[in-house]
Amino acid sequence: MNISFIIAIKTLLIKGNSFSKFIIRLSIVATSISVMAMIATLSFVNGFQETISEKVFSFWGHIHVQHLEANKSLVSEETPIQKNDTILHLIKQQIGLKHISVFSTKSAVIEKDKAIEGVLLKGIDAEYDSSRFLPFIAKGNWINFNDNDYSKEIVVSQPVATSLKIKVNDTVRVHFIATKEGEASTYRKLIVSGIYKTGIEEYDKLFVLVDIRLIQKINNWKTSQIGGYEISINDYSQIDEFNNNLFDKLPNEWISKTTKEIYPNIFDWLSIQNVNRNVIFVIMSIVAVINLITCLLVLVLERTKMVGILKSIGTPDWHIQQIFLYHAFAITIIGIGGGLIAGVGLCWLQQTTHFIHLDESSYYVSYAPIKIVGWQVALICISTGIICFLSLIIPTLIVKNLSPVNAIKFR
Repeated sequence: MNISFIIAIKTLLIKGNSFSKFIIRLSIVATSISVMAMIATLSFVNGFQETISEKVFSFWGHIHVQHLEANKSLVSEETPIQKNDTILHLIKQQIGLKHISVFSTKSAVIEKDKAIEGVLLKGIDAEYDSSRFLPFIAKGNWINFNDNDYSKEIVVSQPVATSLKIKVNDTVRVHFIATKEGEASTYRKLIVSGIYKTGIEEYDKLFVLVDIRLIQKINNWKTSQIGGYEISINDYSQIDEFNNNLFDKLPNEWISKTTKEIYPNIFDWLSIQNVNRNVIFVIMSIVAVINLITCLLVLVLERTKMVGILKSIGTPDWHIQQIFLYHAFAITIIGIGGGLIAGVGLCWLQQTTHFIHLDESSYYVSYAPIKIVGWQVALICISTGIICFLSLIIPTLIVKNLSPVNAIKFR
C-alpha cells in the first residue's frame, strides 16, 4: 500500500475554501492556458507558413531550371533556350519529382477602354499543372489551349481586372513594347477567360497568364524555344535537397534555383514567424513553471504541521516529498489535459468558422489558417509535463530541512 499516495489523495479531496485550494485551481488554469497558447501558436504558424508557401509554389512551382545568365533575375524576361531532352531526362530521374512544365515571361501593357496597366505575361502550355492554380480562379475558367495556333485567351488578376474594369469574356488589347532598336511595337486582342486572386500582391499586381506560343510568336522564337523549366516536387521540405542534387548534375551552362531564392523576401518573412513562435513557447513555459512552483510552495507551507507529525513518527523524507509530488503530478496532468482540449478546440473552431480574420493585403490570407500536427501537439504536452514535474522537485526539498518540533508548532 502506497501511504504517500493515499495521503496525497485525501488532502486533495478535503472540502473547504482554503487558500491552497484557490492556488491549486489557479495553477491548473495557468498550466492549461500555457499549453493551449503553445498548441494554438504552433498550429497557427504551421498553417500560416504552409498556406503562404503553397500560394507561391502554386504560381511558380518549387524550382526553376534555366540557362545560366550572370546578374539576371529569374522573374524577368528570359533569353530563349532550346528544349533539351538531355536536361529533361536528367530532371525526370530525380527522386521526388511531381511535375515539370515549360514557361516564359514577357513585359506587356494591357489596355481596356483606353485605360492601361503594365504587367508581366507568364506563358505556359497545355502541359502546365493547372490543378495547382485553379483554386485561385475567382471568376471564369482556365485557358482553353487549342492545337492549331496560340490560344486567344488570357487569365488576369483581380487587381488588374478591378483597375481596368475588366470582366470575364471581355476583349482586351495586350501591347508588346519593342525591346530592340528599330523593332516596331505590336499588340494582340485577347479574351479574358478567367480572373484569379492569390492574395499575394507581388503576383496579383504584376502577372497575367497566357499561352506560351503567343510569347514565342511575338519574340519570333521557334516552337522549340522556351524560357525555362518549372519543377514541382512532392515534398516541400525536401526542396533544398532536391535542388542541390539537381544543381550538381546539370551542365555548367545550366542553373537550378528554388522559388525561395527567387522570392527571398516572402520566405524570410515566413521564417520570422518561427522566432515569434519560440518566444511564445519560452514565455508560456516560464509562466507554467513559476505558477506550479509557487503552488507547491504554498501547499508545503500549509501542510507544515502535517509534515512535522509525519517526521515525528519516523516517516522518511522521500515519502513525505512524494505526497507533494503526487499533488504536482495531478495539477500538471489536469492542467495539460485542459490545455490540450482547449487548444485543439480553439484550432478546430478556427478551421470550421474562420472567426479570426486578417488583412489580406498585409498577410496574404483573409483569415488565420490552421494546421494541427499530431506529433507536435503530443510533444508539447509531454515536454510541458516533464519540465513542470522536474521543476516541482525543487520545492519539495524544503521538507528535508524542516525540524519536526518547529513544524508541529508552525501556525
